[in-house]
Amino acid sequence: MDRWVTAEHARLLRAAPDPLVVDLGYGASPVTTVEFHRRLRAVRADVETLGIEIDPERVAAALPHAGDGLSFVRGGFEVPLPDRRRAVLIRAFNVLRQYGEHEVAEAWSTMCARLAPGGLVVEGTCDEPGRLATWIAVGADARPRTLTLAARLADLGRPSDLAVRLPKALIHRNVPGEPVHAFLSAFDRAWDTHAALDPLGARQRWAAAVRELAAEWPVRTRPDRARGGEVTVDWAAVAPVTPPNGEQSTN
Repeated sequence: MDRWVTAEHARLLRAAPDPLVVDLGYGASPVTTVEFHRRLRAVRADVETLGIEIDPERVAAALPHAGDGLSFVRGGFEVPLPDRRRAVLIRAFNVLRQYGEHEVAEAWSTMCARLAPGGLVVEGTCDEPGRLATWIAVGADARPRTLTLAARLADLGRPSDLAVRLPKALIHRNVPGEPVHAFLSAFDRAWDTHAALDPLGARQRWAAAVRELAAEWPVRTRPDRARGGEVTVDWAAVAPVTPPNGEQSTN
């Protein structure tokens, strides 16, 4: 996701009057925030990154890593920012897994209220090693724009393996009749079609499957990004067809 942000949204970072980025819910260790900050600074040297955690012990553990445009504070979806500042981008990974699907839109709206005009919330889920990941890009108007799937291809069986890491807004929607299920099924078919490319490597097979998908789905991924194990599709093509039912699932 860090590479996707710095490749696909470098213009957003460079054009921001106040290049403030938030990493919300970084977890028990701030290492991902530190790495994110370093990658962002390769795009723009004056980027400031703010790590936010609800657990005060996690904030305290992160403070030794602060400095040179990197800081840590306690907070949640309200995204506490000093001096009425607005973030150009908020990353929120693995923070909505314990919430109900019906709570997602409110969380998006709360975070987006802290964005600068034209800003972006990137909300998603990944496995523990970070080898399977999915995320939704949400605009400052709190409306989702795209869904991205990304994988370390050497560890991937087939594209639908990513279904278990879909964001909360979609995790219960991988069932017949829902668009995201149709998308993953089409991706698996395209993957199977290009099995003959396996000797050339999983990157070639993934890229070929993405090209085939793009003939029927609104795929936005450039060829160079596809070879790295990504695919981004317009949200409208995979959005749920029915509203959340209020289930308090913790999956």
